[in-house]
Amino acid sequence: MRTVTLEDVFTHPTTQKYLRRSGIAHAIQVAENAYLISKRFKVNPDLATKAALLHDVGHYTWYKNGQWDYNLYKENDIHAIKGANRAHKLLIEIGEEPRHAKEIAIAILLHTDSYLPDGYLHLNPLQQVVTLADEADEEVGGNHHYKQIDDTIALERIRVLDIKIDEVLHEPVKQLNKMKQIF
Repeated sequence: MRTVTLEDVFTHPTTQKYLRRSGIAHAIQVAENAYLISKRFKVNPDLATKAALLHDVGHYTWYKNGQWDYNLYKENDIHAIKGANRAHKLLIEIGEEPRHAKEIAIAILLHTDSYLPDGYLHLNPLQQVVTLADEADEEVGGNHHYKQIDDTIALERIRVLDIKIDEVLHEPVKQLNKMKQIF
């Protein structure tokens, strides 16, 4: 049983503040991507969608002379570090199981290697899901952060994801109950 839903995360004022900065439409699309990809990787869709929804909450707006400077962002950004910290604090605050909050925060931390020196990261399945879900929605020049979505539609898409996640998480219970009826 989940203690915190995706809607709980999405509607929290802290989430709203940072998603409005980094792009609500992008965050929701990445969460939907993560839900689908989590099936292939046999990853808990609840953790995957929460990490995906929050993956960019560490973004800072990089402006130069009043204009967004994508190159400045690419050179200096540490949004994954800041985002992991913000997400962990938020999730603990709203009652997420601490071990889940940690797993989600680490997936956010490792969803990009843009802040790391050249090298290779070995990602676990949850971290791979979040990375792939984000990459699936990327656009040149960071334009994916500027897609727009109506607030009502955004919340509806979050609620649909919550329903789908609950169905997946309750499927083993349904199968067990069927087996009990047979025996």
